[in-house]
Amino acid sequence: MDADARSSKAARAATARQYQPYLEADWGFKNSWYPALFSFELKDNEIKGITIAGHEIALRRSKGRVYAIRDRCAHRGVRMSLRPTCLTDDTISCWYHGFTYNLSDGRLRTIVASPEDPLIGQLRLRTYPVAERAGIIFLFVGDEEYHPAPPLEADLPIHISDDPKPVAHLLDPEVYVRGIHRLGNSNWRLAVENGFDPGHLLIHWDNQIIAATDRNLGLGARPISDEAIKIIDEPDGPKGMMNMYNTRGYKFFGENREIGIKARGRKPYYARTSVFLPGLLLVEHWPAPAWAQYEWYVPTDDKHHEYWEVLVGHCAGEEARREADYLYEHFFEPLALKDFNDNDLFAREAMQSFYEHGGWNQENLCAFDDAAIVWRKIASRFNRGIQEPPFRRAAR
Repeated sequence: MDADARSSKAARAATARQYQPYLEADWGFKNSWYPALFSFELKDNEIKGITIAGHEIALRRSKGRVYAIRDRCAHRGVRMSLRPTCLTDDTISCWYHGFTYNLSDGRLRTIVASPEDPLIGQLRLRTYPVAERAGIIFLFVGDEEYHPAPPLEADLPIHISDDPKPVAHLLDPEVYVRGIHRLGNSNWRLAVENGFDPGHLLIHWDNQIIAATDRNLGLGARPISDEAIKIIDEPDGPKGMMNMYNTRGYKFFGENREIGIKARGRKPYYARTSVFLPGLLLVEHWPAPAWAQYEWYVPTDDKHHEYWEVLVGHCAGEEARREADYLYEHFFEPLALKDFNDNDLFAREAMQSFYEHGGWNQENLCAFDDAAIVWRKIASRFNRGIQEPPFRRAAR
């Protein structure tokens, strides 16, 4: 190895040490708010099981309120959500032997097959804080002793104020919120880095939405000054970064003459991206002006994530909602959330085998990857803890 190669390798190693906590976060960041289900997906008296960062959780809605409790019976460890059993309004029962737990505090209330058992009142399952806002059920997942949980707003994007026509915020009044979520077969970090990658527009070069709208997204962008990325560090609030595409901090590329490729579309289009802990992307003015796309990359385990794609727009009145429904069903979901984002999903999953087998130490990052490096450092600095694998937690 020559001197230049040794120097380059040492520089990469030194940079990597600055975001080492991020490299260790295979299972995600803990003590954070994550979306679990859309509100309409959990009807009254219904139980559904989900997994976030290795935490198996059963959700039950009772008399309109949502409760979250560990989805493993303390008796023989079966998942209670496999055969939902609700015998009273304020409990959840294991379908196997009838161990019955309070929804509010997880305490063992009774055992159907042994109502005088000395275990009653002694065992409990952990419960999770729940927030239901804007038609989404959020859970605070992490250490049971971490309290009080921060407000949900601390793990959502900031309210954008530097745009002449700011996009709607998820928690604004009179907003339209609709979307999908689905399984991604890659680690959550590959997903979040793909979401704001300034150099990945080639995979969207020939997408249907480009042809339908004649918009020019370019081929890529490279940060060239400190103006390119704005660090977001709100006191007791959101932490993250914003790609400042509307400044001179980025150099845009619409053509590569070496191989004779040009960006499609004639209409210039501005869409700015921000990314926030624990792993949430905001794209302003996408897939249409005045709209915002939220994407959560919720870790399920070290090889999969739940990919949330949610559109938010100002919407006042029934007529406006009907128009928004039409746009969503005939344009936004088929062309943006599916066709366009299917390419992102494909890219993340294509990287998984490489990064699963040491790729974090083998990658060769280029100039536009400065944005990814800044994100890794921010995530390493501001996270509230690295989630341990479930088998390690259980061994304690």
